[in-house]
Amino acid sequence: MPKPVNQVPVTPSLPTPPPATVSRRDLLRGAAAWASVSVLPATVLSSSVRAAHSSKPALAGVGVGGVGFGQLQDLEKAGFEIVALCDVDFAYARKAFDKWPQARRYKDFREMLQTEGDKADAVYCGTPDHTHTIVTLEALRRRKHVCCVKPLTRTVAESSAVLEAVRAAGTKTQMTASPNTGEDGCRITELIQGGAIGPVREVHIWTARPWWPQGMLRPAGEDPVPADLDWKLWLGPAPQRPYKGDWPAGSAPVEQVNAFGGKSPFGNGVYHPFNFRGWWDFGTGALGDMGCHYFNTPFRALGLRYPISVQATGTRVFPESAPLAAMVTYDFPARGEMPPVRVTWYDGGLRPPAPKELAGKPLDEEGILYVGDAGKMLGSQVLPGAKGKDPASIAKTLERRGGTWAEWYEAVTKDTRAGCDFEWSVPLTAMVLLGNIALRTGKHLAWDAQTLRFTNSPEANQLLTPKYENGWKLG
Repeated sequence: MPKPVNQVPVTPSLPTPPPATVSRRDLLRGAAAWASVSVLPATVLSSSVRAAHSSKPALAGVGVGGVGFGQLQDLEKAGFEIVALCDVDFAYARKAFDKWPQARRYKDFREMLQTEGDKADAVYCGTPDHTHTIVTLEALRRRKHVCCVKPLTRTVAESSAVLEAVRAAGTKTQMTASPNTGEDGCRITELIQGGAIGPVREVHIWTARPWWPQGMLRPAGEDPVPADLDWKLWLGPAPQRPYKGDWPAGSAPVEQVNAFGGKSPFGNGVYHPFNFRGWWDFGTGALGDMGCHYFNTPFRALGLRYPISVQATGTRVFPESAPLAAMVTYDFPARGEMPPVRVTWYDGGLRPPAPKELAGKPLDEEGILYVGDAGKMLGSQVLPGAKGKDPASIAKTLERRGGTWAEWYEAVTKDTRAGCDFEWSVPLTAMVLLGNIALRTGKHLAWDAQTLRFTNSPEANQLLTPKYENGWKLG
């Protein structure tokens, strides 16, 4: 996979510990190669070494009741063994506990990591956005392999802290963005870099999300905290607020979701479960939730890293919640022989005008349109009338890989690099999150990629760093 432009060199991994302190994780790295060369009687090996060579990578999951439940099943199919489960809501996590009854159970991820010690080789994080960083950093400090759901962090400063930590740890990582290493992602990259539509000047990315409430004010009052939920742990480093259960029937936030999809697909919870996404203290709105998915392939195909400016507009932006719909425009500088490119994001049902090449056919509710000097592409489809290089003549040169879960498993067991590891996903996530700052400030912001600061807005710079509370600290 090509490096993004201006990619900072990776700090070398930490040296392998001496034999007396080799961990189970270090043994697992070479297990497959070792097994293919030597077959020894069981009595030759100590029980601990034999277990290390015959076992699957041991995985501990944090945040296992929502998307984590399905993704842990994917990771188990990829080859991991689920040994521990952690969730602040034991009722919500019940299906995971029932699925993996052998796994040890925790509410506090810190207790889990301390107790599990070297019994867990890797950590999966499927918590709400505002706790991704605290879970990831603690796991990296303990030199665990880490897979985190997108977006990797909620703020830009958190991204920098995660990158520093993974370089110190030297472990294998992955973020769960839609992979750019499958057939579609690879083919888009080959076609663009092969000249199928000429130099690309514009990219339009749109999604039908949010599928959760946004554009709202905090509800008044307080509800009893369910017995199985640790609300303090759920809040983590976010500002204190009273627990609220469901939105009342007929309330505007729920009705807005219902009007779009017929029924709120994830319940009427104010914050938990799932609906944290629309609150700035806990989530990153539709852009943060889906941007890492949709930007990942353009990020690779066009050699993107950081923009030089970003601006946004949307429906009314409330102090605590993302808007119902928004447009965010990123301007990127030239990259080598590639010219400057403008990338525009649309959410809440907004989308760009359908290109005339579609002859009146409307755009799908989600998609990516590339506009080049010699034609247009809708996803990997070169639209009629393109005058670039014949797509059939552009060879398939990029390696097609197994996707998010298989890539991380291979990285852990074969010492390869996952396609969306933290070296890749930190700048991807940070770039996406800049759009939320433009949205919240309402300003046309100029970005300096060297200092990782805005050059024209102290207000915007304040939003780069989270305000951790409740005794939590970043770093």
